[in-house]
Amino acid sequence: MTPQPSIFRRGLDLAALNALSKGTAIEALGIEFVDIGDDRLVATMPVDPRTVQPYGLLHGGASVLLAETLGSSAGNMCVAEGEVCVGLEINANHVRAVREGRVTGTARPLHIGRSTHVWEIRIEDARGRLACVSRLTLAVVPAG
Repeated sequence: MTPQPSIFRRGLDLAALNALSKGTAIEALGIEFVDIGDDRLVATMPVDPRTVQPYGLLHGGASVLLAETLGSSAGNMCVAEGEVCVGLEINANHVRAVREGRVTGTARPLHIGRSTHVWEIRIEDARGRLACVSRLTLAVVPAG
């Protein structure tokens, strides 16, 4: 079996991705990039007062922020120099409540085209159970 080449063109590593998050909503919610594979980008987010709703459950908006962070970051690592990815549409199905711990999101591409990308982001609880599944559509546009 021949190993598949990485889908990522830009040479960002975990330290660089986490540094880009400084001073943003990503940092404020405690999101941390933890793994880059040949076809995936993984980040974690705490379930704590920054990310829960008034009933003590992980806020759906926090899950969507994690999903868009992962999909947009992964998409931007796939485009050529002089291009960026921006969000066009995101949806999310919240399938399991999470009350504590950390969630882990994994973004994988469904489609990487010249002008659009579609990414699936699966968010799991600490026990590996699906909490949210999201699909993000990105537009590839000139940078600047």
